[in-house]
Amino acid sequence: MLNSDHERDRFAVVLFYAVVLLVGYLSFQVIGPFLVPLAWGAVLAMVLNPIRQRFARHLRPTWSALLTTISTLLVLVIPAVIVGALLVHEVATQVQSAGTQQSASAVPAKVQEMWAQVRAEAPFLNLPADPTVNLKSSAQSIATWVAGRTASILTNLAVFIFQMFITLFALFYFLRDGGVIVELIRHLLPFEPARRDRIIQDTYELVVATVGASFIVALTQGTLTGITLAALGFSAPVLWSIVASFASLLPAVGAALVWAPAALWLFVNGDIVRGVILVVVGVGVISMVDNFMKPMLLSGRTSMHGLLVFLSLMGGVAAFGFIGLVLGPVIVATATTLLETVVPPKPDGSPAR
Repeated sequence: MLNSDHERDRFAVVLFYAVVLLVGYLSFQVIGPFLVPLAWGAVLAMVLNPIRQRFARHLRPTWSALLTTISTLLVLVIPAVIVGALLVHEVATQVQSAGTQQSASAVPAKVQEMWAQVRAEAPFLNLPADPTVNLKSSAQSIATWVAGRTASILTNLAVFIFQMFITLFALFYFLRDGGVIVELIRHLLPFEPARRDRIIQDTYELVVATVGASFIVALTQGTLTGITLAALGFSAPVLWSIVASFASLLPAVGAALVWAPAALWLFVNGDIVRGVILVVVGVGVISMVDNFMKPMLLSGRTSMHGLLVFLSLMGGVAAFGFIGLVLGPVIVATATTLLETVVPPKPDGSPAR
């Protein structure tokens, strides 16, 4: 009789865990398609929580969360959609222009002279007379590829709009019910209360510092780069602004990856005045943004090392795609906080960092 009861209890335990695994798998299948917008919503909620707290001083939780979400729509989403539309137009225009250009007249005379000298000194390389011939061929290939992907681009645009809606929807509930969610996470973490609180607080600070500060600085540097290039007469300023924003996320390089070659092009083309202006603005304004904004945004917060930020960004993109720009730092920040909980404290009692 005892053996029968024991076997029945074991079977009930196995059945329970089997049901848990089945329900977990089915839940993942249901939520899986929305993990990316949900991740964006969670990160935005952490970054924008201080704004919600200011609204909450005068409004109820639901209204403060709703007002923060509407502000996000007006300040971030709508401008992002407009910039995306401008980017598509600029890329199409640049590809079409490069693909139809048949002469090398746009190449500065100094570049043509240098190219001719290289061809004369290295005849074994069999270089073409036109230094832009390979660029034109590549542009024509890109134009053909873009033309064949029009339907796919429109489909992806529709998916992006739908995911943006899910992100805003999730953002509202994360802002409104953030306290409940944090309390649930606190109960699920298998640590003593003090360590649980420290893990949650440190992870939040790292995410806000790494993701929020890095992206705000990147967007600022990209915007300044685009405005400067547009004022100096460069084409496709929105495209170069976005490229500069991504370059700003790279340590030791930053937006100089965009404005420095542009300044060099101006100097080679003989436009010394505009070249000097671009260098002065690039060094004195664009590159200095990082030195002024980050200390202000990170005041009182701990941030990850620059190498960890770089690896988390690149690794996140490789593992998860574009959302990896956010998920990568979030995962590494969480792992860093968890590792710090097992590091013995310093002799003065402060935690080792």
